Amino acid sequence: MRGVRLAFGRRNVTVAVENLDLAVRKDEFVAVVGPSGCGKSTLMKLMTGLVMPNAGTIAVNGQTVTGPLSFVGMAFQNPTLLPWRRTLANVMLPLEIVEPHRRRFRRERAAYAEQARALLKTVGLGGFADKYPWQLSGGMQQRASLCRALIHGPSLLMLDEPFGALDAFTREELWDVLQAIRARRAFTTVLVTHDLREAVYLADTVHVMSARPGRIIASYTVPFRRPRTLKSTFEPAFADLVQRIRDDIHTEREADAVAVGDDEGAA
Repeated sequence: MRGVRLAFGRRNVTVAVENLDLAVRKDEFVAVVGPSGCGKSTLMKLMTGLVMPNAGTIAVNGQTVTGPLSFVGMAFQNPTLLPWRRTLANVMLPLEIVEPHRRRFRRERAAYAEQARALLKTVGLGGFADKYPWQLSGGMQQRASLCRALIHGPSLLMLDEPFGALDAFTREELWDVLQAIRARRAFTTVLVTHDLREAVYLADTVHVMSARPGRIIASYTVPFRRPRTLKSTFEPAFADLVQRIRDDIHTEREADAVAVGDDEGAA
């Protein structure tokens, strides 16, 4: 992403991101953090072609983004599983939609089902393929959502606060589930999160966004070896990195509050 700008509203008066530059290496895991409303989710929509910028360029896998990308998997804070489909059918849904799997789906349905069952097994849901979403806990639904995002073998996985609605223990379990999945198969991952521990635990690089209009103001390479364990989150070096990122965000929030106050005073 180079020099990206996106504005909304009549006459584009509400600027979501401006002068946004971001580079992600192949198979890298990056986390994006920042103050609320800074444009983190907008960044994801821009990167995947769900919205187009007013200015700047975006390229993924060397191709300029001109519309929605087919080689992307996405998971959100709400698992959004279809309530009338069993877990296996929910996981297989992208195969019915995304080419080239769509044209092969009827012919290769049995093979795809085995692939989905194997993926469910890797996240601890091997015995729940025939359950409906309402029969699964929140953590189990999110595991199924991860499987659905990965079933078509995307080269880019976008995660928009996928663990934000879960309790602390379930959230940390899913951190390790995601680590294990990526250890088996490499793919580029972009995580948007408010949880700074989560960002440092999972990512290779953490990017900090400014208050709106969003842009990248700091980037931190995470130096800890993989696989990471929850014990590492209590180490001084881990806590220090989390605190440095928190200080950046706190500074941005304070600056934004001052700017809002000045605008109100002028009005």
